[in-house]
Amino acid sequence: MTPDKKLAREAAQVVLEEFGIKRIPVPVERIIKSKNIVLEYAPLDEELSGMAYTQDGISIIGINALHHPNRQRFSAAHELGHHVLHAAEIKETVHVSKGLRALRRDPVSSQGSDPLEIDANTFASELLMPEKFLLEEIGPDGLDMEDETSVEKLAKRFRVSVAAMKFRLGGLI
Repeated sequence: MTPDKKLAREAAQVVLEEFGIKRIPVPVERIIKSKNIVLEYAPLDEELSGMAYTQDGISIIGINALHHPNRQRFSAAHELGHHVLHAAEIKETVHVSKGLRALRRDPVSSQGSDPLEIDANTFASELLMPEKFLLEEIGPDGLDMEDETSVEKLAKRFRVSVAAMKFRLGGLI
């Protein structure tokens, strides 16, 4: 299986349209709950960000309550991406995310190149930082990626980490 970033971005855009999202920050918790997915916060090991699974027909997302709220939002969007993009895979087993990588015991995931994780990260980035809203916020004059203050302000507006924002902006250039 190879990652399909285009499909992941399009799936996030469909969710944004489905919920009529017109401004930032994107209400990821409301979206998850509206999709009848149980969202639970619990203290997990520091390295565990979240998990996605379906058990007895009930879709569940678990998020590490010990992480920063911005990281929790990204983890929630990431795990929603698994439910939207990988429903069949998460019915088979609990899908646990470690940082931005899956806790799978295979060579692909240990390199951080697991296609499912790449898809879920792409979905989360587009959901929380939609290209159209980013371009509106940046404006016609653009943004200096070296200007830490401007990037921090932008990250704060979208309620994401500076690292997530830099990664997302890097994908737009």
